[in-house]
Amino acid sequence: MAVLDFLLGLLVGLLLLGWQQIRSNVRLKKVLRKLQSSADHSPFPLTSQLSLAVSQHRKEQLQLQQQLEVLQQILQVAPIGYLQVDDENRLLWCNLQARNILGISPEASWPKPRLLLELVRSYELDDLIEQARNAGQPCHSNWTFYPTSADPSDLSRQPAITLQGYGLPLPDNQVGVFLENRQEVMALMRQRDQWTSDLAHELKTPLTSIRLVAETLQIRLDPSLRTWVDRLINETIRLSNLVQDLLDLNQMQRASLQLSQLKTIDLVSLIHAVWSSLEPLARRKQLRLDYSGPERLMMQLDEPRIHRLLINLLDNSIKYSPVEHLIQVKVSVDTTQTTTFAGVPLVCLEVIDSGPGFPEKALPYVFERFYRADPSRSRVLPADSSELDRESSLRTGMTNGTVQMQYDGHLQGGSGLGLAIVRQIVEAHQGSVSASNHPETGGAWLQVRLPWHSPNG
Repeated sequence: MAVLDFLLGLLVGLLLLGWQQIRSNVRLKKVLRKLQSSADHSPFPLTSQLSLAVSQHRKEQLQLQQQLEVLQQILQVAPIGYLQVDDENRLLWCNLQARNILGISPEASWPKPRLLLELVRSYELDDLIEQARNAGQPCHSNWTFYPTSADPSDLSRQPAITLQGYGLPLPDNQVGVFLENRQEVMALMRQRDQWTSDLAHELKTPLTSIRLVAETLQIRLDPSLRTWVDRLINETIRLSNLVQDLLDLNQMQRASLQLSQLKTIDLVSLIHAVWSSLEPLARRKQLRLDYSGPERLMMQLDEPRIHRLLINLLDNSIKYSPVEHLIQVKVSVDTTQTTTFAGVPLVCLEVIDSGPGFPEKALPYVFERFYRADPSRSRVLPADSSELDRESSLRTGMTNGTVQMQYDGHLQGGSGLGLAIVRQIVEAHQGSVSASNHPETGGAWLQVRLPWHSPNG
């Protein structure tokens, strides 16, 4: 009886072992079908195929690990900082440059990730990460970072740093951030601005003296020689205007707009007043102003600066508009939730001309100092264009890579500071300005957005 029980148990064990072997073979076939589509036609046994697949998988994993290490080594010595956080904003990894910029201690190699805000007290950085994660696309931001230290005596030795960050959304809700220390760039820009301001001050007095001498000679010379003096006076005036533009731009950059300089003015009346002052130039090309918007719009603005802004915008439109065309000026108030500034409605001022517009590659730079997009504005007129358009085109000349408008035999060139001054004035009013080409006219389309503060505010 014992032998029978033994044989019965042995038979059951063999059956179970055979069934387990069959299940293993079935699983192996499923794995092999996933790893290699041609597994069914291979002459090798299933176990050999699986071993080869596992070996290949380990080789690929090792290659990926090596590539990851190479990338980390590159990021480690990169001249810009890089850090990576998980879906809960816990710091996963950062390079040496990011540690130096943000003041993260080298011994902060934790067994598990720590919240970034615990290590770096920068809410702007945290906000940039959230923006990139929510938008699902790269975002960038500029801010001033103030390093913190447990020792109060170190605070005086740690100056504030101007940072520029680029947030990149990654898989699994992770975010990578590139950090650029722009403190040295800002210092160089301040030195440049100081240098240009000092130079402008030095040039102002001798230019005024040259103009006075030329005007004194103008009435004493023979009429046949006055043309040369007229040209000298015109060029002196142009240089004086350039010097004044530099002084104005530096002054606006150094001091932001104070509330005491604001007063209630009618923006619409100011637009028409500026056009009236430029009408002699517009009349030469038979240009007309096409205004659309409210008849009256009272705003709190710095009148001299807004006057200067309108002069620059309309003067550019007059320069580059073809003969007998319209210059459109539109004013509207936008009260939608998506375009209000800190809960304040925006006034949108649009200036549209019918000129050749800006080249697409120049649009990001048209508000930079001395940037001249003029060469693209010397368009080639079609064969069926009017004689007036041809005459206007012939009056546009090229000089040293910049276009200058010719009026009455004299070349009148811009300083390259007009739109830079416009941007500075708009930013002083806490607004924004953008440039593009109008889809209908093809000409320049400048859009200025200013917060509409209540006149009684």
